[in-house]
Amino acid sequence: MTVTPLFELDDEQKALQETIREFAESEIAPHAAEWDEHHTFPIDVIRKLGELGAMGVVFPEEYGGLGAGAIAQAVVIEELARIDSSVAITVGASVSLGGEPLLLFGTEEQKQRFLVPLAQGMTLGAFASTEPGGGSDIQAATTTARRDNGAWVINGTKAFITNAGTELSAFCIATARTQLDNGTKLSAFIIPNGTPGYEPQKPYRKLGWHASDTRELVFHDCRVPGDAVLGDLGKGARVFLTPLDGGRVGVAAMSVGLAQGALEQAMAYAKERVAFGAPIARQQAISFKLAELKTRIEAARLLTYRAAALKEAGQPFTEAAAAAKLFASEVAVRAAEENLQIHGGFGYIEESAVPRFYRDAKILTIGEGTSEILKHVIARKMGLSE
Repeated sequence: MTVTPLFELDDEQKALQETIREFAESEIAPHAAEWDEHHTFPIDVIRKLGELGAMGVVFPEEYGGLGAGAIAQAVVIEELARIDSSVAITVGASVSLGGEPLLLFGTEEQKQRFLVPLAQGMTLGAFASTEPGGGSDIQAATTTARRDNGAWVINGTKAFITNAGTELSAFCIATARTQLDNGTKLSAFIIPNGTPGYEPQKPYRKLGWHASDTRELVFHDCRVPGDAVLGDLGKGARVFLTPLDGGRVGVAAMSVGLAQGALEQAMAYAKERVAFGAPIARQQAISFKLAELKTRIEAARLLTYRAAALKEAGQPFTEAAAAAKLFASEVAVRAAEENLQIHGGFGYIEESAVPRFYRDAKILTIGEGTSEILKHVIARKMGLSE
């Protein structure tokens, strides 16, 4: 009997994987340390990835994408994160938080204006929901949008927003409280970069992801036309939460990629480093660490591909995405830590990629829903909490 492995990549997905891996190793790996050290956003590489089609993998061909599906998208993000997480989050956030809300809720005019250039890799998009005091509680938003002569005037502040202030940044989707006939409700608005009153602040200096763009956004009497609403008025929470599951699959894929890269670094060093007359990879203490990491990474990859497969099939995948992101992100932190431990003192020196992977890993347990929030999501799906 012939057994077909679950989630075995098909020929097109394998070809895409090889293309992105070769690009990452030739165009990203030689420069990632410099970008990290100088907090440099790698705009030329992002443009090249756009030309490769990496920004449009999941979007339909009619909107400038490849129509290759969610598993292919996960493969792309995994391969990028295997080399550099800053590049991976730039691509992943633009696709899942900038593009997918447009695909799911945008009008045809909005899709043509904003989604098509994003899918073609010409622009980047952002989603601005988190606020300085809000965190995961999006209903606690204080940003407001009021009607004024057929337009909307937005005031408020958003925090920790990715891709809002680069040369390629074209728009952000911002949530704001709107006064409607049935009360104050959260709505979503598309705000093009350059709109008066839309003021991206200076980039944060972060623990990790040094080469990605993350900053605070201030809206001061920011005026957008009446047709800037994305989706239905008062349904901004749905606009945000629906693509959030896809974003969690993306972070799970990033986590798998970072963990795989860390494992490969640790294995290469352990085979070369000689102590007590033999490579340390032959010592049980080290070989067992590597074996356990490989097992956990394979499990994380399967959880991630399963969530992506459910998404691609149009089936509910909220719980699967939460489980994949929860498990994979914590595997990534473990892999980065063990990689540094195996390298010893050399892992603590910035000349290698080891500290960068260590610094980049922790945010994976925080962004797109903390581990604590994800446990709550899973428990709620199990009927254990409200």
